[in-house]
Amino acid sequence: MTLGLRPGRMFRNATCDCVNLLESYPAGCYANCTYCGLARERPGRARDNTFIRVGWPLFPTDRVAQAVADHEGRVGRVCVAMVQDKRAYADLLDITQRIRRRSDVPISALVTATLLDPERLARIREAGADIVGIGLDAASEEVFFRTRGRGARGPHSWTQHWEIARAARRIFGPMKVNCHVVVGLGETDRDLVELFYRLRAEQIAAYLFSFNPEPGTAMAGHPRPALARWRRIQLTKYLIERHDLPPEAIELDGEGALAGVRAPRAMVETCLDEGVAFMTNGCPDRNGRMACNRPFGSYRPGEAFRDYPFLPTADDRPAIRAETRYEELVR
Repeated sequence: MTLGLRPGRMFRNATCDCVNLLESYPAGCYANCTYCGLARERPGRARDNTFIRVGWPLFPTDRVAQAVADHEGRVGRVCVAMVQDKRAYADLLDITQRIRRRSDVPISALVTATLLDPERLARIREAGADIVGIGLDAASEEVFFRTRGRGARGPHSWTQHWEIARAARRIFGPMKVNCHVVVGLGETDRDLVELFYRLRAEQIAAYLFSFNPEPGTAMAGHPRPALARWRRIQLTKYLIERHDLPPEAIELDGEGALAGVRAPRAMVETCLDEGVAFMTNGCPDRNGRMACNRPFGSYRPGEAFRDYPFLPTADDRPAIRAETRYEELVR
């Protein structure tokens, strides 16, 4: 829609300022992540399956690259996403270079860590990408093994993902690498909080996603995270990253669930009113404003927003406060 290749409009006039491109192959993806619409063992033909519950229409690469150039004024960023396929790395370089030859728009590479090494990361940067995203997804090694690794009959390794994340940080620079983190795969709040601090110490950004079960996947019957839990995780992450909330200020119960946050109430009130904590985590445009806002990526229009693709308005604030139940959280 942003490129004029498909007609349509967004609920509440949301805009999609990042063009998300997904590599497509006849066999789909050779990984087998239990929550993913592209999983190798998901029933049906790969080209007919959805990914994050939406279809991905196919267009020739040069047509897309030219459309990006033609609409550069309203494209804040392009993100090229790899899948698990032996051709994916070379194709990522090719797609990135074709876009770069026509346009100066910033480009992110959402990479498959299993296919990479430091030399390949350096070539991705040379091709024109300035940010790398890594689908860590799981907040702990145990959850990773069960949902992405050998426990899921998949090829991915927790250790390899961290090695590539650290190599990318060295090559691309601080906060030029992000790890996607999906809330609701079976992790505890303790897992998430520890991961937020770990990534922050490594100068790697954490991008949150709310699990939304995809029909036909191994986790199709797994529940979504409760909205109150999701809001509290969003708020806690924001307090850690933007207000230097120390680990000792976070209270966890015996099961690892978030029980309280010792923070100045006025500071929390300001976070709730500003609303930034509850927006989508995504890569910025060339002016530093969030471009990748993924409208309705983890919920449907008309449902409660999981992450807002725009700054929440004054009309949204009462709902955010009610959903967070922050009076019970803040000590």
